Amino acid sequence: MADRTASAVWQGDLFEGSGTVSAVTSGLFTEAGVTWAARTEESGGKTSPEELLAAAHSACFCMALSNELSTRGHPPTRLEVQATCTFEPGKGVTTMALDVTAEVPGVDEAGFREGLDAAIDSCPVSNALRGNVDIQVDGTLG
Repeated sequence: MADRTASAVWQGDLFEGSGTVSAVTSGLFTEAGVTWAARTEESGGKTSPEELLAAAHSACFCMALSNELSTRGHPPTRLEVQATCTFEPGKGVTTMALDVTAEVPGVDEAGFREGLDAAIDSCPVSNALRGNVDIQVDGTLG
């Protein structure tokens, strides 16, 4: 078991206030700025919970897909996942779209699709979101 910790601080009301988020466990980033405008309009150099969720999902899906392909005898050379998290005010996070580009020596399209399907089921972040968020996966084998 592993625990990971992040923290956030917010000051002011939702629409005019601002805050920060920090990766406490790793120290990788500290006091990254967050605002309502960064969440619903242009980022303006700040992050949002949805961007952080998309980062987590893209990393997790890469790991899950790597494992699924490797256990099928096709370890990938390179996987790239771009995750786009859609936030709709009043509705919340509605969609997570994963766009996968993969270099996998020796795998055919059917084997790649099998790995993708398995990764959708084995990715812990996908499993955390499933039933609440529409998860869409598109993959290209290059």
